[in-house]
Amino acid sequence: MNKKMSYRQAAEQLEEIVAQIENGELGIDELSKKVEEAAELIKMCKDKLRRTDADIEKIMEEIA
Repeated sequence: MNKKMSYRQAAEQLEEIVAQIENGELGIDELSKKVEEAAELIKMCKDKLRRTDADIEKIMEEIA
């Protein structure tokens, strides 16, 4: 997985994984890999959101 991917790319990839899981397309080994990959994508998205929130708060404090 590309650590430099954008939030949008990560979210789209996560949506693909969820669709595969919901459709029952995956064997147990593949399912395990996809769940791990989804967990990493979720963590990456949360981290990006936290950093963005912190940046916004900093900017708001500077202009206040």
